[in-house]
Amino acid sequence: MATAIHEVTPAEAAAHPAPESVVVRFAGDSGDGMQLTGGQFTLSTALAGNDLATFPDFPAEIRAPQGTLFGVSAFQINFGSTEIETAGDQPDVLVAMNPAGLKVNVDALRPGGLIIADEGEFTDRNLAKAKYDANPLTDGSLSRWQLLSFNISQLTLDAVKPFGLGNKEALRCKNMWTLGLSLWMFDRDRQPIVDWLKAKFAKLPVLAEANIAALNAGHAYGETAELSGPLKQHSIPAAAVEAGLYRTVTGADAISLGLVAGAQLAGLPMFFGGYPITPASAILHSLSRLKEFGVTTFQAEDEIAAIASAIGASYAGQLGVTSSSGPGIALKGEAMGLAIMTELPLVIVNSQRGGPSTGLPTKTEQSDLYQAVYGRNGDAPMPVLATRSAADCFDVAIEAVRIATQYMTPVMILTDGYIANAAEPWKVPDVSTYAPFPVRFATDTGEGFHPYARDNKLARPWAKPGTPGLLHRIGGIEKKQGTGNIDYSPANHQEMTDTRRDKVAGVVVPDQQVELGETSGRLAVVGWGSTFGPIHQAVRRARRAGRDVAHIHIRHIWPMPANLGALLKGYDAILVPEMNTGQLKTVLRDQFLVDAKPLNKVSGQPFRIAEIEAAIDAALGGHGGGEVAADRTELPSIAAVNP
Repeated sequence: MATAIHEVTPAEAAAHPAPESVVVRFAGDSGDGMQLTGGQFTLSTALAGNDLATFPDFPAEIRAPQGTLFGVSAFQINFGSTEIETAGDQPDVLVAMNPAGLKVNVDALRPGGLIIADEGEFTDRNLAKAKYDANPLTDGSLSRWQLLSFNISQLTLDAVKPFGLGNKEALRCKNMWTLGLSLWMFDRDRQPIVDWLKAKFAKLPVLAEANIAALNAGHAYGETAELSGPLKQHSIPAAAVEAGLYRTVTGADAISLGLVAGAQLAGLPMFFGGYPITPASAILHSLSRLKEFGVTTFQAEDEIAAIASAIGASYAGQLGVTSSSGPGIALKGEAMGLAIMTELPLVIVNSQRGGPSTGLPTKTEQSDLYQAVYGRNGDAPMPVLATRSAADCFDVAIEAVRIATQYMTPVMILTDGYIANAAEPWKVPDVSTYAPFPVRFATDTGEGFHPYARDNKLARPWAKPGTPGLLHRIGGIEKKQGTGNIDYSPANHQEMTDTRRDKVAGVVVPDQQVELGETSGRLAVVGWGSTFGPIHQAVRRARRAGRDVAHIHIRHIWPMPANLGALLKGYDAILVPEMNTGQLKTVLRDQFLVDAKPLNKVSGQPFRIAEIEAAIDAALGGHGGGEVAADRTELPSIAAVNP
């Protein structure tokens, strides 16, 4: 194995075995470019062939006061040569660009982990903003970890001095210096980052060259600094993956591509009506770049106009799509009822965030399940699907389009802030393997058009306005079964309500599979959405330790798979981890009369694997299986040093 300095001898390789996976967290002020740094490190990691998962974590304020605790922005990446399911429990390396970044994140660092700190930012003023009484770099309070601190700010200024930038502009290159050191530390190629900088600053070549100089300086520092050998390169082999074309994808990107693919499989142009809201805005941004696939995007003046425009597009014969987060979904509630009453296909994407009200706009949560399943006036059922990861969004979006167009109903997709922003490698599928489900619009006038006649799925016909002989009315007032005339009669309302219920209940969904473990046993851990990764890893570790536990993950939230009730009753106990106060747990109890137990977390942060492991252990009555082996080896020790 080669490093930038010399060939590693067999003895050195044995002394410093390559970790299976490493977790790195970049943290600093929201103006320090931590998301950009993390994103480019992710790019280099993907190009190196490692599997990975990321967790961007940033403040709700557009620009919080500099140096404050609530203005900290962080980006975590877990990468390795093994299968990666989560962004990692505890970072192995914390890169802290200022005191606030250190204070907010250091307790998450594993014991013995490495802190790389910019001592140039640890001034009295910044220490006071971060509520430090003394400098943690010198007072011994960080003794649980390895510390490597140096003046990144000054080193950056020195590197970019030849380009004549002002002090403020020059310090903006700090993140590139830090990225350069990180690329050296994990034996990454700089060239893709250099190419990206040249493209990004094509009209400002001086800025491009300054950032490249900072990048190279950070890399060179790792190569040449006299640190008595504590800073080692860690070359992590590529992960074993199937051959194919791969790209890094976020949940927002994948759901956008899936919606477009679904529209193509249905043979429809697509109209997206949206209103900006965190974290759903990325879908609007992504779809606006896909015009060549028959996609029209419309940024409406508010949430109600956004969904109303999408319903209008569906009425006109296109695939109507809208998206929002919890507060915006609440505003769309009346119009969702209209789409249900008119029985038009519509896809609604809910990128959940912490609530209620404005809540935690940039933090993740799963607290909209009740809202999705029940949250409309009247009996207003609609199919609900949940994505488990960024890559999974593609297939879930196609499935939502299929159900919407085949059953003439709105469909809601539940994703969340973690999935929307997180990135992972995605094997680009062969779309020719996806079965088309072309829409057939009504054309036959026959003895008169009946807009609420039913097929064997209980779906009504879809007629484009202006088709000769197919004049009809739809709207929010109850219509007569078959003819579509206004009808307030009790018997008709009962019949139409039952029909809308039965249509959604009759949506054919695949049988529920067990992701890991047996189809019966002592314990099933049942999850939905972005809890997939930590649940899967926790169950895998528990089974490795001899525990009788299985993992079930539900994609079809409503209607649920037909076999799910019988499957759940095959286990002695059911544990439901959710980032809410127990919503899926309640639905499972209601639908199947099973004694599901909750494991709830509403901190705005994803579950840690260790949290679910502890709950499995408690549910099964203590250890009994010995120590659970971690899925990674530890980083070689890096001695504390202050050059």
